[in-house]
Amino acid sequence: MTITRENIIAVLGPVDDTLIAEILASGATTEELIVAWGWITNEEALVREGIPHATGRTAELIDLLSEDDEDEP
Repeated sequence: MTITRENIIAVLGPVDDTLIAEILASGATTEELIVAWGWITNEEALVREGIPHATGRTAELIDLLSEDDEDEP
């Protein structure tokens, strides 16, 4: 299923239009965004559980979301 602006905001909360456009352009699904956000917010716990790092579009979303975090003051 194609991700929508509303899906992105539901997962991430309020984000800027540039990030929304980049996520939409990635072709990712809502499920991939949820997994990526889980890695961003809970990486240490997921590593402890032995869950393998994300790949493909999910990994791309992690990179994209990590870049956005670095841009914030």
